[in-house]
Amino acid sequence: MVSVSPTELASALGSGLLSFPVTHFTEDFEFDESAYREHLAWLGSYPVAALFAAGGTGEGFSLALEETDRVVRTAVSAVGGAVPVLAPATGSTRNAIAQARAAEAAGADGILLMPPYLTEAGQQGLVEHISAVCSASSLGVVFYNRANAILGDEALEQVSDRNPTLVGFKDGVGQIEPMTRAYARLGDRLTYIGGLPTAEVFALPLLQLGVTTYSSALFNFVPRFALEFYAAVQARDQMEVYRMLRDFVIPYTRLRDRERGYAVSIVKAGLEIVGRPAGPVRAPLTDLTPPESEELRILIERVEGGTA
Repeated sequence: MVSVSPTELASALGSGLLSFPVTHFTEDFEFDESAYREHLAWLGSYPVAALFAAGGTGEGFSLALEETDRVVRTAVSAVGGAVPVLAPATGSTRNAIAQARAAEAAGADGILLMPPYLTEAGQQGLVEHISAVCSASSLGVVFYNRANAILGDEALEQVSDRNPTLVGFKDGVGQIEPMTRAYARLGDRLTYIGGLPTAEVFALPLLQLGVTTYSSALFNFVPRFALEFYAAVQARDQMEVYRMLRDFVIPYTRLRDRERGYAVSIVKAGLEIVGRPAGPVRAPLTDLTPPESEELRILIERVEGGTA
């Protein structure tokens, strides 16, 4: 039984900041369920619109199918219906279908459909891939427009017309013209979500293109800052947004860009710094070096006084 309809999910997604929690691991890289629950409880004390379990920030790409199911079930249980929980659908079409069905059985409220594994595909092939996953369950689906799965506006309209449960378009490209074309063609048919790494950098300009919310990895370890930044974006307070960008976000992205994969690693480093460790990242990612973590600590203290 779906507790949140696709229409309700679309409305919820556009109503506030989106939480993409890390997945906690022990030192031997096993899922640390108790630490994950504790983290979700802490994040749940702050107001967000939805929670995405085992997403990109949650290292969903490193999880086995049974681990993904366990993370999703843990998130559903820990949240207890306070906000919608979305689960990932990844890899091949058959794998994504299996995950969508497992998510529905686990009590999730929606699906984040990731790009298919490895191979490139034409527009019609992507339409069929998305349609197959949308048809696999009654859950609302958010399509992640990124990497080898980039939809043009015509294909996006086609797949939206075919699949009423497709409710969201998460953009991981950040190009103005394609987003303008998509919003001009579909308008409010979809909820548009910013999905670039450290989405705060793009939040204000993309707001003008219909992207009303975004996935915040920063919310994991500086939740007050992340919510204040979101509020400044929604208020279109350009001076405040750019002050916060200068003080924290841009220096943070420079540190993030030191190594591929640090967009996830730096979040776990941030949690370690604020006294809420989430364990190491799994290969092929690598953790920040001690000097890099020290640079991050100084940034966090600048905006949070050393605590979050």
